[in-house]
Amino acid sequence: MKDFLSIKEFSQFSGIEQTTLRYWDDLGIFMPAKRDPENNYRYYTPDQIIAVNFITVLSSLNVPLKTIGEIDNERTPEKIVRLIEQQEKLLDMEMRRLRECYSIIHKRREFMNYGIKLMAGFNIVDGVRIDADESHADAIPIDVSKISVMYRDDAAAILGPRNHFDESGEFYKPFMNFCNHAEELRINLNFPIGGYHDNMESFLKAPGQPDYFFSMDPTGNVKREAGNYLIGFSLGYYGQFGDLAHRMETYAKENSITTFGPVYTMYLFDEICVKDPSQYLAQVCVAVKKK
Repeated sequence: MKDFLSIKEFSQFSGIEQTTLRYWDDLGIFMPAKRDPENNYRYYTPDQIIAVNFITVLSSLNVPLKTIGEIDNERTPEKIVRLIEQQEKLLDMEMRRLRECYSIIHKRREFMNYGIKLMAGFNIVDGVRIDADESHADAIPIDVSKISVMYRDDAAAILGPRNHFDESGEFYKPFMNFCNHAEELRINLNFPIGGYHDNMESFLKAPGQPDYFFSMDPTGNVKREAGNYLIGFSLGYYGQFGDLAHRMETYAKENSITTFGPVYTMYLFDEICVKDPSQYLAQVCVAVKKK
């Protein structure tokens, strides 16, 4: 092999783009072995591939080029260990952030897809949803106007502090209190936010005034158990349920159903996917058993 390689030859030899080699030279972290005094062309030696490896390995670990340049001439095993330990901590934090982002995407996609299919209508048999194009003698059509009993999988959430509503009954102050406590309670407000009533009596009394707000964070401290749930839907702005609570109560009485446990309100459509607040789509559910 030649003693000196042009920048083009060294680029082919090392696999590093010529623009990157020039950039490293400008930063002072990797310079050519010599420059032609007449035309200022860069020339490299084959053994400089070792220095390239030092830079590319650390760069692949997201170590900033400035840091690589600073440690280049003073590197020791001890210093490199400290450096990659720092990177390990940063990468741990980034992986946690990415896992959380993935979880938010998964939950919102699940809610929106469910809402889209619900708006189109589907069938249920014995509380279990089947595809709309399947024929079944006992199928019951379900859409946002219907009250029904359906099986729901378990789901976790993180509750905020207990809400306290003033005489106006508006949820803004309690909701802002929930948001203000989010960081200390490790609540991620990017997950879908819902309302939690202690029981059906509380929901019937004040549907738009939940006892708690919650985040649909799957690492949550509250778990909605899998089982059969009385379910109703409402289109409208937060807390605006019309006669939904009364319709759910009537359905339960007419079908000899007893509700128990908390009532969960989850917004399948919110400001993330629709601009018109009148098109926000809420699902309200409470566990049931036959009398």
